[in-house]
Amino acid sequence: MSCCHHYHPDPGCDAAFAVDVSAITFGRGCMRELGPQAHRLGLRRVAVFTDPRVRELPPMRGALASLAAAGIGFEVFDEVRIEPTDRSFAAAIAFAREARVDGYVSVGGGSVIDTAKAANLYATHPAAFDTYVNAPVGAGQPVPGPLRPHIACPTTSGTGSECTGIAIFDDLSLHAKTGIASRRLRLDLALIDPDWTRHLPRMVLACSAFDVLSHALESLTARPHTRRPHEPGAERPLSQGANPWSDMGCARSLELLGKYMLRAIDDAADDEAREQVMWASTLAGIAFGNSGVHLPHGMAYAVAGNVRDYRPPDYPRTEPMVPHGMSVILNAPAVFAETASTSPQRHLDGARWLGADVAEAAEADAGEIVGTRLIELMQAAGLPQGLAGLGYAASDIGRLTEGAAVQRRLLDNAPVAVDDALLNHLFSQSLCY
Repeated sequence: MSCCHHYHPDPGCDAAFAVDVSAITFGRGCMRELGPQAHRLGLRRVAVFTDPRVRELPPMRGALASLAAAGIGFEVFDEVRIEPTDRSFAAAIAFAREARVDGYVSVGGGSVIDTAKAANLYATHPAAFDTYVNAPVGAGQPVPGPLRPHIACPTTSGTGSECTGIAIFDDLSLHAKTGIASRRLRLDLALIDPDWTRHLPRMVLACSAFDVLSHALESLTARPHTRRPHEPGAERPLSQGANPWSDMGCARSLELLGKYMLRAIDDAADDEAREQVMWASTLAGIAFGNSGVHLPHGMAYAVAGNVRDYRPPDYPRTEPMVPHGMSVILNAPAVFAETASTSPQRHLDGARWLGADVAEAAEADAGEIVGTRLIELMQAAGLPQGLAGLGYAASDIGRLTEGAAVQRRLLDNAPVAVDDALLNHLFSQSLCY
């Protein structure tokens, strides 16, 4: 990327950026280290969080066996809800308070990891639920102190939750997602074992991979950190904006996805492809954990929160839901067509890394090119071709805009000014590609 001017500080804005990274162990078979690693952290009794489906799979059995072999006692909470809610968080928090453990282990995808983060937070620092929830939905109060140690064993290649200080949930009263963001929520260790992605069904892998893609492309195109006002001595936010550190992870993540994503989706036995997508997920998680994402994620929280009847293939059929990665990527082509003028070369680079031919492209074509490539990938993976495929219509745009408008942590990280008129336009453009 030839974008050095991207980081020329505006007057009164931040010339520096922060780098925060969770401890990570990556590689095949590393989940077998769970017990010894918990012992090194001084843990004697842990709460293990998972969901009903993962509870029956080899990753969970392996995790419990490793803990037992190391002499670590445990209590299991296997009622994590896929796409958690404030209500499901409350059940997990109650379990954590009663379990009286000295640490936490999460085995599963982002829903599991986020639920364990929230349980750890409220069991360690009890408070009314809205105390730590992001403003303006909650009070947005800072977490007052350290949490108990938390080790994550992710079984999906997508959420990046193992690399961030963020926990996301669906606020049932708002019909929109929101979350809790604090450096205190960062994990003590993530054991990222690509072996376990063999157990991911096709659509679960696809949604996870598109979440990775959007993490990387949103982080790459976010408002530069040099356009964010900063007071000397003040702590920089988790969503500090695009910076040279995050750019490196985004670039490599998108390159890997362009080469391996469709292979990984189409063939569960393609160990090389699934390992590379898992590594892309890790790189993008580190990147957006230091820069933040923006409009596609902010809009996605309303898409998932207002679902009526949609039930995706390969997910539990007990109730309607929109997988997070799906709710994100369906907004992305419209968003990047809108934001391309703010950094055309970055948008073109992203499209090129994902496999688009940009050899003869002009900067004015960046939005169309990156949007077209995203739609091609969505079609190849079998995703709905717009929000209409989830059951939304033009009459729903007002509700979607209302749900997205409160996501200021995300919207303010966008490279363009975001108001209700822009959200209405983007949701309209996202209905059908």
